[in-house]
Amino acid sequence: MNIETIMFPVIGLGGLGLVFGAGLALASQKFKVDTDPRVATIRELLPGANCGGCGVPGCDSFAKAVAEGKAPADGCPVADGATNEEIAKVLGVEIAGNVKNVAKVICRGGADECKEKFVYNGIQDCVAANMISGGSKSCHYGCLGLGSCYTACQFDAIKINDNNLAEIIPEKCTACNKCIIVCPKNVIKMVPYKQEVVITCNSNDPGKEVRQKCSIGCIACKICVKACPEDAIEFENNLAFINYDKCTNCYVCVEKCPTKAIEGVFAKSKQQTG
Repeated sequence: MNIETIMFPVIGLGGLGLVFGAGLALASQKFKVDTDPRVATIRELLPGANCGGCGVPGCDSFAKAVAEGKAPADGCPVADGATNEEIAKVLGVEIAGNVKNVAKVICRGGADECKEKFVYNGIQDCVAANMISGGSKSCHYGCLGLGSCYTACQFDAIKINDNNLAEIIPEKCTACNKCIIVCPKNVIKMVPYKQEVVITCNSNDPGKEVRQKCSIGCIACKICVKACPEDAIEFENNLAFINYDKCTNCYVCVEKCPTKAIEGVFAKSKQQTG
């Protein structure tokens, strides 16, 4: 075989390789996307929980959103104050000082207070139980206490207490919303971390029906609405609710409520220790 017959194809392929390589190099330079170095720095500062509580899927996406000004420096619900300050320094901004919120189970009608419609022996999960006539509780709006929220929480911030009710541990809650999403009764709400007084009833039933089902539910008497000196309590759909921006935690509503459907942190502590 002639040497030229072999060399020409080799040289031709080599030439094509050089041309394509040069083309790729030029393309990479022309279409290069500049990466903001702050993204990597912010990502390193974040706790790395990837919980989604910030509203975006994962810490990488959140770091990018913060660097682009699409998310606040203190938008990570897991990060502490010192971490938020460090992120703010990277951005050259100041923390706005948003109010910290935590999840709260708006129901205290447990096994001792709320009647049962039937005995449930199925899968020990709220979502599963809710598929059977809305669960065994006579109150359609109450906490089923079977732990769907407990399973969803990755921060060990939820426990099922002795009264068969889910209970949030505020100090551990990161406001990631996962418990709220999974709860089939929509009985978990966000409240300010420092809020002491909370209406712990979720029922929209008329007062007469509530009395028949639960001894600690809101009976739509509106006594709290009339008694509040700050006009911080409003009423809608047979249920009182607090405007936390107006509430001063004066405890007047806690003292006046005839069914004890309004919880006060200090009043609760006094009952437990007394």
